[in-house]
Amino acid sequence: MIKRGIAHVGVFFLCLISLLPLPVLYVFARLLYYLLYYVIRYRKKVVSANLSNSFPEKSAAEIIRIQKQYFKFLAELIFEIIELTTISKTTVLKRVKFSGLEQLEAHFENGASVLACTGHYGNWELGTLALGLNISAKTIVIFKPINNKIFENWFNKMRTRFGNVFVAMRQTLRCMATYKNEPSLLCFASDQSPVREESKYFLNFLNQPTAALLGVEKIAKSTNRPIYYFKVTPVKMGYYNVEVLPMCLNPASTVDGEITNLHFRFLEDIIKEKPQYWLWSHKRWKFKPE
Repeated sequence: MIKRGIAHVGVFFLCLISLLPLPVLYVFARLLYYLLYYVIRYRKKVVSANLSNSFPEKSAAEIIRIQKQYFKFLAELIFEIIELTTISKTTVLKRVKFSGLEQLEAHFENGASVLACTGHYGNWELGTLALGLNISAKTIVIFKPINNKIFENWFNKMRTRFGNVFVAMRQTLRCMATYKNEPSLLCFASDQSPVREESKYFLNFLNQPTAALLGVEKIAKSTNRPIYYFKVTPVKMGYYNVEVLPMCLNPASTVDGEITNLHFRFLEDIIKEKPQYWLWSHKRWKFKPE
């Protein structure tokens, strides 16, 4: 009961903070950066190990530089996500610009549905909000539920404000059945670490054996829906460009593992360009192949 009360108070204050102008939120973000990096040292060892293992060719000084850049971005990202509670459609459309959406619309016009892949890179929450405002089909986003239901409800209200549908991983097939008669875009950010029981397929990603979720591949091969990768490029604080890239247009013709490897190859190339914008504090490499 006490935990529920604290969570409700936390959500209330998050909603209040979201009313502040973004420049003010970025001032708070800079303070949060110093707090996370120098005082709390939030998962600093995890970030350092992830970066060192992913970029063995980089010097210790380079790893520290990227680490600091990452924590600065993480602090900014936290406040950008809080801001989404009250952000307007006009602001969303101004801050995220897409190129290549006409490829998706060609499928929708023919009554076909499409799969979208991306990673936890840049502001993926803002990107999915913007996506729903920029395409004609229903945007359905697959997500991994969090343990605290009060915060999850807050997140889901924020994420669905402009009509997007968010579906828990285990409900994916049921959702697809619901929307089978209308064009839709089914979105996956499949770079999370699977639970141990699902860590059966490993690939080489950022110089390490990496367990991968196979949900996108299984759905793509069974439905033959084309897959597009959404490449996010941060432009400046709070602004992003998203390029829609064809990843696999005929999934039924692929061999096992091909689609999953393609997805991680796209993501790896993007991370190597600007590594500070990926979620390095996530314990991504918890499990190793047996």
